[in-house]
Amino acid sequence: MLGWAIALPVIGTYVVTSIVLLNFPWLVHKKKQSKFRCRHISHRGGAAENLENTMTAYHHALKMGTEMLELDVRLTADKQDLPPLSRTLPVQFQPGVSCVMKNNDCHIPLLDSVFEAFPNVPINVDIKTNSDLLIDKDPEIPIMFSMKRCATLVFLFYSGLLPFIPIKESFLEIMLPLTMIRRFEVPRTMKILCHIVDWFLISPILFKHLDKRGIQTYLWVLNEDSEYDFAFNKLKVAGVMTDYPTRLRDYLCTSNTNPGQPVPAASGSERSELIKKD
Repeated sequence: MLGWAIALPVIGTYVVTSIVLLNFPWLVHKKKQSKFRCRHISHRGGAAENLENTMTAYHHALKMGTEMLELDVRLTADKQDLPPLSRTLPVQFQPGVSCVMKNNDCHIPLLDSVFEAFPNVPINVDIKTNSDLLIDKDPEIPIMFSMKRCATLVFLFYSGLLPFIPIKESFLEIMLPLTMIRRFEVPRTMKILCHIVDWFLISPILFKHLDKRGIQTYLWVLNEDSEYDFAFNKLKVAGVMTDYPTRLRDYLCTSNTNPGQPVPAASGSERSELIKKD
């Protein structure tokens, strides 16, 4: 009885404190200050509207109002970094639905060329080659949660420890698992895994807590209005990555997403790169 008399107040205090800090994290954590907040992110420059990872795609996405460019990077044999280019056309995004690219730009730009062409645009860099040469250790460059860190995030969230723990990452970029099930024929085990990930990780409570700490959540790759609506209005995420920059632009122009909250653009000559670490 004495043990319970001691344990119950301790557990109760822990639970109450965790809930309070979950809702008011600024009581113990300084809110991260990002130089940009992006709702419209173009996956590989908008892979469904132009040949992916090309300058033509990037320019088109910016004309369509994108606020961040996402691109994949590999290291070449001569140690230069460049986005990989998919040469298989047409590209199939879901069974029975194909996309024919609108341009013939097959030039693969170097990463430095992309930075030079778009000095004021946030660039989301997905590193495909495990090489320290591609990873800048500059602490000023914000980073995203790796897969391992996402697993840690889930554990901390459901154990109630998350409100107490400092977080080094500035962005959470994750796949919306159920979109994979809808678009592709996947094995039964993969379907089960997607549902598990969706159940534990896709939580508006988690995203809201992270947002209060200045950590933005981005979902990929969403291509339908219903998916945009679910992401912005139910999950309340900061931004969405899409293969269809024109479609996302039209949705944002006609919806009431984040009314009264203009999206600040990167200013000056700052070059902000997001590095996803594996």
